[in-house]
Amino acid sequence: MVPTHEEGREKLLKWLAEEGEAIIDFLQDLLRAPSPNPPGNTLDVARVVRDYLKAQGLEHRVIDPHPEMPNIVASFEGAAPGRHLVLNGHMDVFPVSEDRHGWSHDPWGAEISQGRLYGRGACDMKPGTTASIVTYALLHRLKDRVKGRLTLTCVSDEETFGPWGARYLIENHPEVHGDCLLNGEPGGPESIRFAERGPLWIDFIVRTKGAHGAYVHATESATKVAMAVARDLEELTEIDGELPHNIASAVDAGRPVMDRMMGMGAGDLASKVTLNIGLIQGGEKVNMIPSECRFSVDLRLPLGIDKPALLSKVDQIASRHPGTEWREVGGDEPYWCDPHHEMVEIIKRNVAAFGHPEPTPIISLGGTDARLWRAIGVPAYVYGPYPHGMGSHDEYVDLEEFLHVVRTHLLSAWDYLCA
Repeated sequence: MVPTHEEGREKLLKWLAEEGEAIIDFLQDLLRAPSPNPPGNTLDVARVVRDYLKAQGLEHRVIDPHPEMPNIVASFEGAAPGRHLVLNGHMDVFPVSEDRHGWSHDPWGAEISQGRLYGRGACDMKPGTTASIVTYALLHRLKDRVKGRLTLTCVSDEETFGPWGARYLIENHPEVHGDCLLNGEPGGPESIRFAERGPLWIDFIVRTKGAHGAYVHATESATKVAMAVARDLEELTEIDGELPHNIASAVDAGRPVMDRMMGMGAGDLASKVTLNIGLIQGGEKVNMIPSECRFSVDLRLPLGIDKPALLSKVDQIASRHPGTEWREVGGDEPYWCDPHHEMVEIIKRNVAAFGHPEPTPIISLGGTDARLWRAIGVPAYVYGPYPHGMGSHDEYVDLEEFLHVVRTHLLSAWDYLCA
């Protein structure tokens, strides 16, 4: 007998309760399979994902335009026509320094201490990817009740703009586009991210004649020129964008939540260009005037500012300083979707139903693959755990919070496809 919608929810919650420890074990297995990017090799962690899917009897395929960066895609049709929901998570993680500076736990050990699971990828984003995989597996058991189609995409190369990962899938496999996307990147369970700033990476190189360190009259210093360029780039942070009223209202409403979750000032960044000089290298010896200096910039574009306009201003700044060249490494426009979409309301209900504060739609400060779906007009929403130690050391996820995120994804996917 096909279960009713509420009976299906009860079954899903029952399975989740019974299999909670196994789900945590699976997340630990993912964390113990190192997948730092760079270099981006995800073969080991992809094997863990595939073994799980095989054990669940779930068919899937590997799409690997790069031999060391596979993408895993699975999909099934429900018993009746309906909408197409896509679940997305990435398998690569930030690198860890060779000396493991700042780590009090093995970054690849997946150790549990006081209800926290530690390791590189423990918040960004192997818990969210686990939520997608578990959601897909459990809903497959009730596919006779599902309307429409559910697709799972576990991708590589998210940390470097995704040319071999989600971007490749979007451009070459339209069957993963869908009608809506759900993603579990870290951000905090008090928020649903409906938009994100556009990431833009630029490399600069400054060349001068160079000379002996005592002959400062003979040449400009490439490092000094580079510092002047970097100083002038701060002008970009004064630019403001213009937004449609409904989006601007949602951004303003989300600022207090962003400040509370990410620290005071985070809410203001939602509408500002930000600048980070991530890498700088110049000079060969202390008593030589450097003839070359290279530095790399990470800009984030707020909603309402397009990339060509900002690149034009970058070029204007660089042209002030002779010997300066620049090139775009990669980047995207800032993208958003409806902050009042049906999926947003579904997530809110499922979070509040278990006694948690109703999440607020906000803009993501960091980048996610969800932007690639938004870029083609597919509404894409992010709901995940807090970013404890993300991109830093002693990264962790609270296990109760992790299971809450899994439950929210599971029930929200069920409600979207089966209501």
